[in-house]
Amino acid sequence: MSIKVAILDMYDGHANQGMKCIKDILKKYRNNHSVDLTFEVFDVRAKNELPDTSFDIYISTGGPGSPVESEGSAWENSYFAFIDELEAINRDPNRSDKKFGFFICHSFQLMCRKYQLGKVAKRRSTSFGIFPIYKTDQWDQEEIFSGTEETFYAVDSRDWQVIEPDEAQFEKTGAKLLAIEKERTHVDLERCMMAIRFNDYFFGTQFHPEADPIGMRTYLLEEENKERVIKHHGEKKYYEMLHLLENPVELELTRKEIIPSFIHNAITSMLSQEV
Repeated sequence: MSIKVAILDMYDGHANQGMKCIKDILKKYRNNHSVDLTFEVFDVRAKNELPDTSFDIYISTGGPGSPVESEGSAWENSYFAFIDELEAINRDPNRSDKKFGFFICHSFQLMCRKYQLGKVAKRRSTSFGIFPIYKTDQWDQEEIFSGTEETFYAVDSRDWQVIEPDEAQFEKTGAKLLAIEKERTHVDLERCMMAIRFNDYFFGTQFHPEADPIGMRTYLLEEENKERVIKHHGEKKYYEMLHLLENPVELELTRKEIIPSFIHNAITSMLSQEV
């Protein structure tokens, strides 16, 4: 069985680590499982590129900028129309070629806005670092990363968030809130949504499950990147990140489990459809 993966690049031409990390995960999965897996990248925001519906799995990346101000733009209209196409295939009882989608950070925020699951809002301050993610009871029903404790650690890098979950809309769409932000006892702010199963085929995370701790440390140690991080996030945050990356066992577990588990479950589902 051959598996085709489309990577929807949402970085709008900005330098990033996410694309390399996603590609590395796909290559490693292909090698570890001896699967005929190929992937192709589509530059959604900068070039308004989108794949067709012949792919099996779609991974939509994080990216910079506002997930609100793009409303009505040509690329976003095309993007949502394409998501509608995938949903139509998944709803069709006569189609066995179901389409699986994983949505990260910026893409997660866009999907929450599309489904009207909560309020997409600017954060009071940028979230940047490695933080604990808290599972809800709904996560216990998931096969993705089901072996973890109540919390796990992940890279979080964002200026925006999705808060105030609309319970009626969650029930209407069948979406499930799987994880929320760490509790901040020193501030009276609502904890944002960190992971959602949008439906049987679409899954999203506000955090970055693709993050490679070794690659991140190497990236942060480069002088240009060091200066950029200190400029935007401060020297204290920079050295805190380096310290956490000295023993990256928990972060590496997140990287090894979440996206690979999603891919594995998607392939297992596809194989069952063929029987």
